[in-house]
Amino acid sequence: MLPLLTPIHVGRHSVPNRLAMAPMTRSRADSDGTPGLLAADYYAQRASIGLIVTEGTQPSADGQGYLNTPGIHTQAHVAGWQTVTAAVHARGGRLFMQLMHAGRMAHPDNTPHHRQPVAPSAIAPGTDMFTATGMQAIPVPRALSTDEVRQTVQDFRTAARHAIEAGADGVEIHGANAYLVQQFFAPSANVRSDTYGGSIQNRARFAIEVAVAIADEIGTDRTAIRLSPGTTMWGIDEGEDGPALYRYLVAELDKLNLAYLHVMHQGNEPLLADMRQLWRQQLMVNRPGRPREQMGEDIAAGLADMESYGQAVLANPDFVERLTTNAPFNEADRATFFGGTARGYTDYPALDLTQSA
Repeated sequence: MLPLLTPIHVGRHSVPNRLAMAPMTRSRADSDGTPGLLAADYYAQRASIGLIVTEGTQPSADGQGYLNTPGIHTQAHVAGWQTVTAAVHARGGRLFMQLMHAGRMAHPDNTPHHRQPVAPSAIAPGTDMFTATGMQAIPVPRALSTDEVRQTVQDFRTAARHAIEAGADGVEIHGANAYLVQQFFAPSANVRSDTYGGSIQNRARFAIEVAVAIADEIGTDRTAIRLSPGTTMWGIDEGEDGPALYRYLVAELDKLNLAYLHVMHQGNEPLLADMRQLWRQQLMVNRPGRPREQMGEDIAAGLADMESYGQAVLANPDFVERLTTNAPFNEADRATFFGGTARGYTDYPALDLTQSA
């Protein structure tokens, strides 16, 4: 357990331990995408973890996929997030805002402008999405023009500046989980014939341009990215050259000297080992569903510098304290993951309340 509890530098920041809160969609923002006071309580409760990575936050109206997810493209969004970051900082925590453009994983009923989703190519993911009127099939997206792809890069840049204005300590680019950045990687979602499609270099171009733009805007040491090599969810198929794409991508991103690379590991151990060798900065690894007795093993083995956890942190605001004292974990209530009130959001008991119950 000791390596997990040692301090580490994340870009320009020093954090007290090597644990991170993984980004998790909670769908509790106001209808206009502004995070409320409950979000401030939720994140502040978890400030003892080394680094909080927020839920995916849309950089533009086109970037929204789900109902009631937060944005960072209006002044109301900035003001709402200022309340959140102030609450986290008041408890000594650090917070990176994850910038997430959903791309084709969207429905017009869920967005403020009610427009058709946008994507690298006009290929639907072949799945349904929850809307205010129930589950609906995700429609075929509109393919972004080359100029629109470049404008989307600038949307990320502007959103990163807004995130820093809102008090975030940095931003994490969401390049995983079948959303827009990863859609560019996958031939099943990207059949473009311009400079953003076809070869490995072209399919990686959008991710690299977003990282360069954000790093130029807010500094390399406040810029990070999350990847999930091999994800097959929602129609994503990166093809036989998927591992080669990630080796190329990580090597190119490494040149930027970003704060960290966050890998949602899908099981390809040789690829993860190669990424460890290619990446010279902090590497954060997330293994979904990792049992408690294996927490810390990637750091101890030198495979990761930090480890991130999702549901365990969601259900345990004092995750670090419970882990270090071998106290029992609260169980996560899946029925309250998305949307709703304080129930299943800010009412999970901390250890002292559990002991006195």
